[in-house]
Amino acid sequence: MKSFVSKLLSDNPKSPIKNPKWLGPLSLILAVALCGNLAQAQQFGKLPRIGVLFIGDRDQPHLEAFKQGLRERGYVEGKNLVLVYRYAEGQQDRLAALAAELVREKVDVIVTTASVSALAARKATQTIPIVMTSGNPLELGLAKSLAHPGGTVTGLTVMLSDLSGKRLEILKETLPKMTRVAVLWAPGDRETAIGFDETAAAAKAFSLRLHAAPIHTADDLTQVFAGIANANNDGLAVVLSPLTTLHSKRIVELAAKYRLPGIYPTRQFTDEGGLMAYGPLIGDLYRRAAVYVDKILKGAKPADLPVEQPMKFEFIVNLKTAKQIGVTVPPNVLVRADRVIR
Repeated sequence: MKSFVSKLLSDNPKSPIKNPKWLGPLSLILAVALCGNLAQAQQFGKLPRIGVLFIGDRDQPHLEAFKQGLRERGYVEGKNLVLVYRYAEGQQDRLAALAAELVREKVDVIVTTASVSALAARKATQTIPIVMTSGNPLELGLAKSLAHPGGTVTGLTVMLSDLSGKRLEILKETLPKMTRVAVLWAPGDRETAIGFDETAAAAKAFSLRLHAAPIHTADDLTQVFAGIANANNDGLAVVLSPLTTLHSKRIVELAAKYRLPGIYPTRQFTDEGGLMAYGPLIGDLYRRAAVYVDKILKGAKPADLPVEQPMKFEFIVNLKTAKQIGVTVPPNVLVRADRVIR
């Protein structure tokens, strides 16, 4: 180190090289600086890598909530954390390949935003921790229990069965004369089937005739809504699923076309023109997922991290849509709304 400092100083005409007492301190300063740069370089090469597997496209309204949760715990994308995104663009058959890509990217944690995404990630790796932002890991066989998951999957769960009956109750209060309700749902997984079954049970409890309206692809929507209208249904209930969420805008457009009062599973639908929505605050689930990521990066095992249920719910009423389709929302329903779109 001294020979390096000597060479550096001797190139300067005013160098104090003839005074050897400077060499020791200067050598120490340069050594610390060089080691610091090396440490930074090593740290950069070892930044935590978090894979985020979306079933939708790049337009993700709740991603910022996840990043905010990370920032609250000291993580800033591109500074001390790398986020690796993969988008299925609504094509579930792409999830397996995308999950495999994240495994090859050697991510430290995989965050999933739908049940099918979590299943794909679990099939792709038995070692990388997986954090869900929604879904039911018990029904999917991804966790032994909510309190003790016991595997590589943990995070947040949305129990559809707990909410389906409540939505139908709100719709019935809004439309006291309703006798027939259409239930739009996307068969294909156990979790969504549970949501439909619970809605059907609630319809029976309220003495409502149920019109099952299954869709398998977005192409089914036009014909299915025409069938709902022809059957003279009084109202519409939508079961939460990746397919209905991905095509929420088209769903509420068709509901408006047929002047069909509907209740939906998340605020996304009311923001796009749906009449009412009741469900968990999705942004809060994303923000809380960051807590799991932080704990796992600090050494916690997903098997030991209890799966949490939603803590914040919201009821939204869109009065613009109510006026458009000719529905009067009763005061006793409106007063319970957390947000009213006027």
